[in-house]
Amino acid sequence: MPDKVKLYLFIFALFLPNFLLCQSKPKFKVVLDAGHGGKDFGAIKNGLKEKEVALDVVLKIGEILEDNNDIEIVYSRKTDVFVELRERADRANKAKANLFVSVHCNSSTSSKPYGSLTLVMGLSRADTNLEIAKTENSVIFQETNYKKNYKGFDPNKPETLIGLKILQEESLKSSIDFASTIQYKFGNKLNRKNKGVHQQPLWVLDATYMPGVLIELGFISNKNEAQYLGSDKGKNELAKAIAESILKFKEDYFAVSEAANHSESIENSKVVQTVKTKSADNKKTYKVQIASSKKKLDTIPSNFKGLKNISRSFENGYYKYFYGSADTNSECEKLLNEAKNKGYASAYIVSDNESK
Repeated sequence: MPDKVKLYLFIFALFLPNFLLCQSKPKFKVVLDAGHGGKDFGAIKNGLKEKEVALDVVLKIGEILEDNNDIEIVYSRKTDVFVELRERADRANKAKANLFVSVHCNSSTSSKPYGSLTLVMGLSRADTNLEIAKTENSVIFQETNYKKNYKGFDPNKPETLIGLKILQEESLKSSIDFASTIQYKFGNKLNRKNKGVHQQPLWVLDATYMPGVLIELGFISNKNEAQYLGSDKGKNELAKAIAESILKFKEDYFAVSEAANHSESIENSKVVQTVKTKSADNKKTYKVQIASSKKKLDTIPSNFKGLKNISRSFENGYYKYFYGSADTNSECEKLLNEAKNKGYASAYIVSDNESK
């Protein structure tokens, strides 16, 4: 074999492991959702259309994030088209995104209100914010077969809104953390009025499986704020603040999960050894699985609605969380009822083999 070929093979072998490592490293996926679009104009005030401001800001966020090779961006729309709420959620779920960011503008019948706020999924009954939830959900009526797609969900009925469930309870805290970062940057860095973080029953956040927020950039019904929202300066500043918040979320949650994988696998190897020992003694242990998440949580009561005796395992990129431990299935039924009474309606019983 010629020396030149040997040299090329040596170099290839030297760098191949690092190349494969880079290739296998999962990317952080963020969905950028520009609210409204097409026949759905959103709010129209002071010469601005909500759908246009939202899209401009989303595209600017994307331009900033595209400089990061380890981030994959999924857009709900990049042009002025109508996209159903159901399709926005489906697209995010199919992409297995790590974060969902929906951008909107606020509006009021009065020209006085101004300021930015960020919404996360919740069941608040506050009248003011409930009106915002109705407005953002009302796009449903513009969709074909909305009664079939949303199973009778009526955004104009408070009792329907209050009945929504938080399908992914383990993502709520991280959603609130992310929303708080956004509002901090709006208020402290951009000197915008900070109207805070609020929990509201929003269909598009309820239907997505990952942490998510809906950002109300400001009130286009307020003349001064409308001028800011319609300017390149305002759109650039808001986009930068949101992009920086996304990067911080990635660093706080996604990077930690990756770094924890190795130590968690060592920890789990000990768990597997313990389970095998029990199996050798022909004794089974039953537990109640209450949650599954990509995020590693401390097994303390405050993270699990006051439940104590929480254990954790890691498998296929997800952390599984279990409540209690019992020698028989019937004993574990009591633990299951306790978990459901705390709000974990989808909890179920698993045995040793299933809780590895």
